Amino acid sequence: MEKPSGIPFEYTDYVKLMFDLQAIAFQADLTRVTTMMLGREGSVRTYPEIGVPDPHHPLTHHRGHPDFIEKITKINTYHVELFGYFLGKLQSMAEGGGTLLDHSAILYGSALSDGKAHSNFDLPLVLAGRAGGLRGGRHIAVEAKTPVCNLFASILNHVGVAVEKFGDGDGVLDLRG
Repeated sequence: MEKPSGIPFEYTDYVKLMFDLQAIAFQADLTRVTTMMLGREGSVRTYPEIGVPDPHHPLTHHRGHPDFIEKITKINTYHVELFGYFLGKLQSMAEGGGTLLDHSAILYGSALSDGKAHSNFDLPLVLAGRAGGLRGGRHIAVEAKTPVCNLFASILNHVGVAVEKFGDGDGVLDLRG
């Protein structure tokens, strides 16, 4: 890997570098846990590289305005594409008879399901990887207002950390199904 000369100016290059560093840290067994925030909830970052010159946070308060919805959709799609880069990176790295992705549990999502209402229930989340016997390629619908901490407890159980509940959760989810 070529050593960067500093913090990349382009957002895409910066995010990919951060994902590359996480993948290398996993591959070298330097850590088993990382976090990465692509855009904090109050961000006023603009995205001219994808044709969105407006600040991120105000767009999430779209008030049903089609132009704002189109722009926030572009930003969300861009972030998911960057996440896809990370998953592809992990999928390309061999580890223990599979890939690094096969031996990982990678959670992607948001702290809000609706920025306009500031709702933190029914979050759109993606759980990728097969660590602890996770089975992918499916959609799991849970009852409305199920605490996201139930998912966190479930992930911990699947990777060998036995817990009955986590945070404000009230149980676990069946992720093997």
